[in-house]
Amino acid sequence: MTARQVRVCPVMGTVASIHVIGRADAVALEHAVDGAFRLLRRADRVFSMYDEQSDIGRIARGELTVAAADPWVREVSDACDGAEFETRGLFSAHLGGAFDPTGYVKGWAAERALREHLAPLLSEPAVQAVGLDVGGDLQVLTSDDSDWTWSIGIVDPADRSRVLATVPVRNGAVATSGSAERGAHIVDPRTGMPATGIRSATVIAPGLTRADVWATAAVVAGDDLSWISRAPDTSGLLVGDAGDVHRWIGGVTVDVQPA
Repeated sequence: MTARQVRVCPVMGTVASIHVIGRADAVALEHAVDGAFRLLRRADRVFSMYDEQSDIGRIARGELTVAAADPWVREVSDACDGAEFETRGLFSAHLGGAFDPTGYVKGWAAERALREHLAPLLSEPAVQAVGLDVGGDLQVLTSDDSDWTWSIGIVDPADRSRVLATVPVRNGAVATSGSAERGAHIVDPRTGMPATGIRSATVIAPGLTRADVWATAAVVAGDDLSWISRAPDTSGLLVGDAGDVHRWIGGVTVDVQPA
């Protein structure tokens, strides 16, 4: 049986878990884990919309400028502008005149934490793969020398005990967005109204930043699936409000199951 080492930390209003497949050196493992969780906590301190003392909170109140804030703020702001352009407005960090990068930061921070702090563990001969899950969205990496493959389940939004599909991933990310757990909390930036039409959107992409952005964009797009062809590095599964299921691979729709 393949060994799995797991570390868990509450952060960003959810739970983050690190998974290492194989046996990592104890000192190297704890150093990597501490670094990854420290990065996530820093992201929380800088970008939290619920902490009045976060950089984002202070910017919203006019107490801090983007130029004077943590350098990550400018980096994320520019990246969000790029995501808004790429998705043609389906994703935006500017709602109601305020800068709110909540829909971007979790995926961005998790991907960065994994690549900067956990990926180096793959240089150890006994480590086959590493993964980081933050609130159900995850990024995984596998050693070129390993035959390990991650098996990622996509849950039915209408029945959380049922798995609609299982996706094999060696290197990549999986993000899910929708109304199944938190209701219609995603706002269509084009109208200012709650997005409707898609109950759950799961997107598989090379990195969690892109997977997270396109999962949000998919929910906002609703019944309009034309965005899929504009995201050729993604695959995934959409569940409509009526229970219809749409699957696509590499930007091409491959299967539609009516409700």
